[in-house]
Amino acid sequence: MKIFPKDLELVSKLQKGDVGAFDLVYAKYAGKLYGFAFKYLKSAAESEELVQSVFLKVWENHKTLRKESSFKSYLFTIAYNKICNTFKRRKHLQVFVTEQMQGNSLSSSETDELLNYNSTLEQLKEIIAKLPERQRNIFLQSRQEGKTNKEIAAELGLSSGTVDNYISESLKFIRTNLQDRNFSLLLLFSLFW
Repeated sequence: MKIFPKDLELVSKLQKGDVGAFDLVYAKYAGKLYGFAFKYLKSAAESEELVQSVFLKVWENHKTLRKESSFKSYLFTIAYNKICNTFKRRKHLQVFVTEQMQGNSLSSSETDELLNYNSTLEQLKEIIAKLPERQRNIFLQSRQEGKTNKEIAAELGLSSGTVDNYISESLKFIRTNLQDRNFSLLLLFSLFW
């Protein structure tokens, strides 16, 4: 087990722009932040992205870090706020889709937006349909049914790591295929999936 310097010492070095101290902070807290994020987000990709954004914020603000406050609390507060923002974003998208699907006397521009959204969603479904069957089923159980990796693994008799690999590979495949598509498809994928 690696022994890390105390946070006070690390923060002091970080304030001076010490990259080595940043690496130590990352090594010390990245796994804990990932676990915290994954508990709520149930998404390996979103959790990894959240950890990266927390440490990006730490580096951007390294000169103004306060030694007198708990650095661990600071990190987890950033993570918590980012998790809340993710849920708000998901909720706004769901509300928008629900409202649009109910079709309360839509204007022509709203109708165009709804048609564009439906078209974009169909394109995304087409990309997902190209995944190998087992990989696609695991991905959909995770994203559409909201099952955790452990639940999927237990159901299919696989390890959690194997399920995580399937989901990560699915996300890579989808992102690669999205690069050739329009911006709205990429935005839908980043918000909803």
